[in-house]
Amino acid sequence: MLAKSYSNEEILEHVHTSLCDCFLQLTPAIGICPSCKSKSNKNSIGKVLVTGNKMDNLINETNEVTATTEYDYSNAVTPCHAQAAEMFGSSVLPILYSLVFIFGFLGNMLVVLILIKYKKFKSMTDIYLLNLAVSDLLFIFSIPVRIYSKVDEWVFGDAMCKINSGIYFLSFYSGSFFIILLTIDRYLAIVYAVFALKARTVFYGIITSIITWGLAILASTPGIVFYGVQGEDERKRCFFNFPLETYNRWNMFFTLELNFLGLIFPMIVMIFCYACIINTLLRCRNDKKNKAVKLIFIIMIVYFLFWAPYNIVLLIQMFQNELSLDGCPKLSSIGIAIQVTETLAIAHGCINPVIYAFAGEKFRKYTITFFRKHGGHHLSKYCVFLYREPLERASSTYSHSTGEQDISAIL
Repeated sequence: MLAKSYSNEEILEHVHTSLCDCFLQLTPAIGICPSCKSKSNKNSIGKVLVTGNKMDNLINETNEVTATTEYDYSNAVTPCHAQAAEMFGSSVLPILYSLVFIFGFLGNMLVVLILIKYKKFKSMTDIYLLNLAVSDLLFIFSIPVRIYSKVDEWVFGDAMCKINSGIYFLSFYSGSFFIILLTIDRYLAIVYAVFALKARTVFYGIITSIITWGLAILASTPGIVFYGVQGEDERKRCFFNFPLETYNRWNMFFTLELNFLGLIFPMIVMIFCYACIINTLLRCRNDKKNKAVKLIFIIMIVYFLFWAPYNIVLLIQMFQNELSLDGCPKLSSIGIAIQVTETLAIAHGCINPVIYAFAGEKFRKYTITFFRKHGGHHLSKYCVFLYREPLERASSTYSHSTGEQDISAIL
């Protein structure tokens, strides 16, 4: 078999790819590493020896290669293994993910059961609550695979990698979109109470839900197309694999998409809608308006606290070169920060049932009734409130005396 010679550019391409493998464990949460995959960093990779079959496998499986080249080291990119980030991902994250799985599954399944058994989808709000719970459950069902991949390498193949990442991003975007729809639903119910009687129907709720899922699938497409299994000799991982020549553009698009659709746009809608709701509540004579205003602030603050850290860290990672955050300790810290803040954002799915369902007076009553009929006798020793009073007959959510919606039912 004849030996084949390669140009310096081809050798640099391989060196660049090899060093990227070292950096992948820095950001296992989303699997991207801007500093190592940027084309502009090729010439600053450092003094490298490339030899043997690894180069051979990358460039031409039918040829054997032995090549040596030298370059000056640059402080911008230095190989490091980020053991702290990797150890955190394999030891702490599985525990956090397990807690999210348990509480998220129980809370969202309870919402689904209450909606099916008692609410019976009589309003647009019920439709949106069901879809939000399904969105959270979609991600929760993908957690066991993610837990295993954190402890060990990815062994489920490329197709499962794309499916799992697709489910992750689909649940992420659909969850944000249905929170927006629930916010608009409350806005219409309180600010435009009369118009809401005609607009807030089950039919329109189903139509808007179908459109929302379609938009979520569209937004999730990059996560399906560009995710794949990487790593041959090293530990296999499921992560983004953007084309090298367009890496910077795709990385920027993906990060800005996550920030805009996951934080900025929902917060804009919340601020506008809830500002109008508060203004309306302050002008009406309702004994429960103070409680409603407090709940509104809780919803906004909780959403911001759970999602803002993750989005901010993603932005820091994208601009880490400009911020001079290329040293190994700093990159390792960014990797850990992404894992921690991503887990915090994921945990918001456990909070959704409490904020959007159980905060409502009727939903709480239905929940108490459910536990009374299913295991209430065993819980009565610890939860005395389950036996205080029987469930009151559900009253109309529309007050004919004031023409206002019952705030406790809506919020």
